[in-house]
Amino acid sequence: MPENTPEPWEYCLSIPNDPRAVTVSRRTLRLILTAHGLIGLVDVAELLATELITNAVRHTKGPAALRVRWAPPGTLRIGAWDADPEPPEPPVPLARLGEAEEGRGLLLVRACSEVWGWHPLSRHGNRGKYVWCELPAA
Repeated sequence: MPENTPEPWEYCLSIPNDPRAVTVSRRTLRLILTAHGLIGLVDVAELLATELITNAVRHTKGPAALRVRWAPPGTLRIGAWDADPEPPEPPVPLARLGEAEEGRGLLLVRACSEVWGWHPLSRHGNRGKYVWCELPAA
């Protein structure tokens, strides 16, 4: 277990519906994980966060948020909230994608995380969904 992560922590980054938010989210995640001594998870975590936030920005019209949570003894949860309550399209097998230029996001999330899922959210009259995945510490 990394030395700097004995206690649970959570960060939430609110982002606008702007393609530049993907880069901001990825860089912020790298900073968070590095500061907590989880450098070994950075590359995969960045890939997963990029896919989740890209989907939130590309397929919805409202704001979004990146949530990152560490739960000892060693689980990193990365999630993206968006304002659209509709479920995400389920990942399709790679063989069915052929040479399509999109549609691989949740397939990558499923392949690179230990577990992933989503659930609808309703809070203070706002609706949306939360798509998440988990990585175990190495």
